Amino acid sequence: MPMDPLNVHSMPRGLRRPMLIMAFSGWNDAAESATTAARYLAAGFDAEKFAEIDPEEFYHFGLTRPYVRFKNDAPAEREIVWPTTEFSLAQSPELSRDIIVGVASEPHLRWKSYCAAVLDLAHRCDVTLVLTLGALLAEVAHTRPIRLSGGASDPELAALLGTRPTRYEGPTGIVGVLNTLCRERGLATASLWANVPHYISGIENPKATRALVQRVLTVLGGSLDLTELDDAGRQFDHNAASSDDMPPTAELVEEIEQFLRQQQRPE
Repeated sequence: MPMDPLNVHSMPRGLRRPMLIMAFSGWNDAAESATTAARYLAAGFDAEKFAEIDPEEFYHFGLTRPYVRFKNDAPAEREIVWPTTEFSLAQSPELSRDIIVGVASEPHLRWKSYCAAVLDLAHRCDVTLVLTLGALLAEVAHTRPIRLSGGASDPELAALLGTRPTRYEGPTGIVGVLNTLCRERGLATASLWANVPHYISGIENPKATRALVQRVLTVLGGSLDLTELDDAGRQFDHNAASSDDMPPTAELVEEIEQFLRQQQRPE
């Protein structure tokens, strides 16, 4: 009999309309903006790990390798860290609802079974909304405010997120699959994506992370100290402006605006 990949260490009690926030590194996470945002929210509201999905069935370890490190409590001993999906729970009195944050690398195998494990956790915890975070490379300038896109199964939630329905058709990642399967199970979903400049994609983008965090806080009706992200964003702008590999800002913005105008013209 196959082993249940979902491992709940301690089942939380007295949950208040929990929202499940998920982000995946890899294809869905340009400049690591989404996973950093999810971790920032978890840390900001003192979330504690309570469950995980075992990686054995879902990852090709030759592609996403485990790594070895010395143990904190036994510096002479090593341990293996696997690409596990970890879920943390925050029950902050500052929020009107609890949040569960799940962060993982995008799995390689058995996406339907993987999503079933996520839905199992959502069912056990009576999750009322699944919010996925993502980031994509786009024809946008780093000098402009971060543009967010996405959608929601509920029109009121979509209005709160400030997103418009997308007409995208094409390849999708685990985020798209998870959202579809959640809707098929009757679970409310929303997805929020940061548009990241394609020409600065090799480093973390704290401005995109901040935009995601701030929009999620709007949905939660809560607040966090974002000073760290603001400082990192200013340093990011300084580094981008001083890069010798970038075209002049005015030239770059003009090219991007011309490209966007061309996309809006009727055929």
